[in-house]
Amino acid sequence: MSTPAPNTHAPSTHAPNTQAANTLPPAARAVARNQSLEAALRRELEGEVRFDAFTRGRYATDASIYQIMPRGVAFPKNEADIAAALTIAAEHGTPVIARGGGTSQNGQPIGDGLILDMSRHFNGITDYDPAARTVRVRPGTVLNTLNDRVRKDGLFFPVEPSTASRCTLGGMCGNNSSGARSLRYGKTVENVLAIDGMLHDGEAFSLSDRPLGNSLSPRTRAIMERLTDLARLRRSDIETIFPKVQRRVGGYNLDELLPEAPNYSHLLVGSEGTLALTTGVTLRLSTLPKHRVMGVCHFPTFRDAMATTQYLVALDPVAVELVDNNVLVLGADIPLFVRTLGDITRGKPNCLLLVEFAGDDPEALRADLKRLDQCMADHGFPDAVVEVVEPARQKPVWEVREACLNIMMSMKGDGKPVSFIEDCAVPLEHLADYTDAVTEVFAKHGTRGTWYAHASVGCLHVRPILNMKEEDGARKMRAIAEETAELVKRYKGSFSGEHGDGISRSEYIEPLFGATLTRAFEEVKDAFDPENRLNPNKIVRPLRMDDRGLMRFRPGYAASEPAKTALDWSEWGGFGGAVEMCNNNGTCRKLAGGTMCPSYRATRDEQHLTRGRANTLRLAISGQLGPDAFTSPEMKATMDLCVSCKGCKRDCPTGVDMARMKIEFLHHYFGRHGLPLRERLIAHLPRYAPWASRLAPLLNLRDRIGAIAKLSERLLGFSAERTLPKWRKPWKETRTVARPEDVVGDGRDLVLFGDTFNRYFERENLEAAERVLLAAGYRLHRVQPADGGRPMCCGRTYLASGQTEAARAEAKRSLDALRPFVERGARVVGLEPSCVMSFRDEMTVLLPAEETGFIAGKALLFEEVLAADLKEGGVTLPLADQGGRVAHLHGHCHQKAFAAMGPVEAVLRSVPGLELKVIESSCCGMSGAFGYAAENIDVSRRMAELSLLPAVRAAGDADLIVADGTSCRHQIHDGAGREAIHVARVLDEALRVPAEAI
Repeated sequence: MSTPAPNTHAPSTHAPNTQAANTLPPAARAVARNQSLEAALRRELEGEVRFDAFTRGRYATDASIYQIMPRGVAFPKNEADIAAALTIAAEHGTPVIARGGGTSQNGQPIGDGLILDMSRHFNGITDYDPAARTVRVRPGTVLNTLNDRVRKDGLFFPVEPSTASRCTLGGMCGNNSSGARSLRYGKTVENVLAIDGMLHDGEAFSLSDRPLGNSLSPRTRAIMERLTDLARLRRSDIETIFPKVQRRVGGYNLDELLPEAPNYSHLLVGSEGTLALTTGVTLRLSTLPKHRVMGVCHFPTFRDAMATTQYLVALDPVAVELVDNNVLVLGADIPLFVRTLGDITRGKPNCLLLVEFAGDDPEALRADLKRLDQCMADHGFPDAVVEVVEPARQKPVWEVREACLNIMMSMKGDGKPVSFIEDCAVPLEHLADYTDAVTEVFAKHGTRGTWYAHASVGCLHVRPILNMKEEDGARKMRAIAEETAELVKRYKGSFSGEHGDGISRSEYIEPLFGATLTRAFEEVKDAFDPENRLNPNKIVRPLRMDDRGLMRFRPGYAASEPAKTALDWSEWGGFGGAVEMCNNNGTCRKLAGGTMCPSYRATRDEQHLTRGRANTLRLAISGQLGPDAFTSPEMKATMDLCVSCKGCKRDCPTGVDMARMKIEFLHHYFGRHGLPLRERLIAHLPRYAPWASRLAPLLNLRDRIGAIAKLSERLLGFSAERTLPKWRKPWKETRTVARPEDVVGDGRDLVLFGDTFNRYFERENLEAAERVLLAAGYRLHRVQPADGGRPMCCGRTYLASGQTEAARAEAKRSLDALRPFVERGARVVGLEPSCVMSFRDEMTVLLPAEETGFIAGKALLFEEVLAADLKEGGVTLPLADQGGRVAHLHGHCHQKAFAAMGPVEAVLRSVPGLELKVIESSCCGMSGAFGYAAENIDVSRRMAELSLLPAVRAAGDADLIVADGTSCRHQIHDGAGREAIHVARVLDEALRVPAEAI
């Protein structure tokens, strides 16, 4: 492997004028020093540099309880940027902290220094040899991105933590990550072949299993020779004291230098960026097993499961994962998991162990399951294994396991499960006694915890519930940590088994490793980083883990939310409580799968991320970003690219609903700054649409005459590069206005809700829906508001600009009209997902429960009504065979967020001869009016190009493109030149009965 070019950066040109600075008061000196640092970085780095308070606040936290404001953030694009940043930071006396996904649970990537965000630009594969099963990646590469690339060659990087969708390979090397299958594949350190990096001043090096020689600089060679001698000197202590469990990631890997031919790069694995900065990692890949099977083992008590684990591990499985009783009980009330739990459980077990076997021989795997069943019977649990062989059944089971933390962290209120002893590991023979003892420690301090995860290696995750806003929370945390550390030492385990040391754990290195090894660890740090410039006070010379001054909720913290909120946040104890639900786990950073966060996927910018927005809101309402920060232009910029997709409502483990928070924010922001003309036009659309539709030929000239389009961009901000919806003659219901007593109440009474968009721009969708519903035997009732004027409206356009009073009025007007019909048994059915879901979501926090409760479960999408009734046999549709025609379905974000994709898929699959292909996509990028704005046109297109538009372009010319969202159809038309149609039109075209016969 070639050694990176040495740093040639000239230091003298960037040194601050210390003589002038020293004449200033201390606070002014600090400001001047930071300004000098920022200016030097801006001159030399190709990547962006940010020192503003809002950006620094977003990088002050990770997934831990800690918060330390950095001096600035830089986004290196290449090795030259990293070398320059290190050199300049050294000249300015500033520590440097490398950061990947920011998902660490112990405060590793935060601190008072310069943050280098490696994830935004410094990522990707630089060398790949499938035959040799090796790959070299930059440190900002996300694990799933790598595995998606190599999977086609039958390979994968086998260390797969639950954060695989967003964790970076550099971060995994930093804390020596593991995963559910470490029993077979080991930790990261066992799968690293070489590391390229830079010392604290930018000097480059490369370490591998090659002997120390001329390939290294004299300085790096001297460091490694010194530390190899140190390891051999301390061999007896290392062999005696280092825990013998597989999951040991505490301290530094001096044990890796003991073999005769060591891999020197392994010393850096688990060093948390305290020794050097990684610029490249060469990894060993593994062959993907062709088959996997799972046995779900049932146990009557938690202790039974823990005591039996060691015998199950002896069967040589790939993984043995725990799902405890808390998860079984809570999961039974979560619709997403009910079916899966029902599939894999018999009776009412206290807990489950998921035992996975993998290999290439299906017969051998079936034999493994038989051995598992016999082993359970031999230990007193006959007929206690549910076999899960089919891949389609295994996937949701793993999703339940991975959701264990999500279920725990969704707890509302100030008491939250706190990570600080989460991944202690003990030998399997002590697992039952250890878990019993820790449970007793929790009880002693008046709390409890939930156990889950890696039973196979004695590394069970547990988080006691504590209120870290109070001094008592920190006191209990210290006591629990100390008592647990004693237990771990007694059972010869590891206090840090998977997630590294950081702020939470480093204090316990000396109690567990002893003074001699702790001094040796300090010598390792000093050899690499004698000036303590790289991520200081992590691993050695630690900070106090219970120092509340280092915590997110430090003494005096208070969320000073608006005196009067626009929406009801009582479920969370107020707006501040809802904002604080974000625990920085970073699920919103995933680059594929699910919906959130589409703006981050397009920009890779922490600002445009659910986590970034939530952190900024929390800092703003708690006064940490200065006065009036909540309604500042900087806060507006932070919220601008939130497209209100609602993806976070479903995908976020803690249920952070940023779309709802944006409504609250915009209410206050525009209340202070005034509502721009463009936003007024969009908001009032439902009120002027009946009159505007009469001027359709005139208004539609905008997209025919380029000068008018450019004028609309200059005056109103509607992009001239984007066509606007075409005004049409509106949809008119032919039936007379119904009376409540017309409702029969037999399940066939429907009120077809004609939303503004389909009514005035795409009436053919409503007309098709009428024909289909009538063909199915439903009775359609025409409902009109009491004032007899314009049609009903959900208020969606007002919510988009925070005009909550107007939205409240629209909601009340519609609900008042619908109530007498719904209360007699009618259901409300609509076509536009965002409008229909407003009845289930925003209306419930706009109006009191007594005004909205009647419609719960009664406001449904067109496809939801049909799917449910077709399944129950209540209705039938005479549909013609489509002869193998293909339909490509793009789901609207709100369909995904509210679990409504199943019904539209079911309805399409009910069409004979129609082959359905679901497009795996996030937000289309239009999201209501978002994609029409001139300032958003580029990011809107980037969102669409991530997956949606390429999939549409790849579809056959005769294929159908199905999209139920008005905005989605518009984006597909503008971006791919294809017409997408609503599912109602698909069914309408497939009806056997001619329209005139209905």
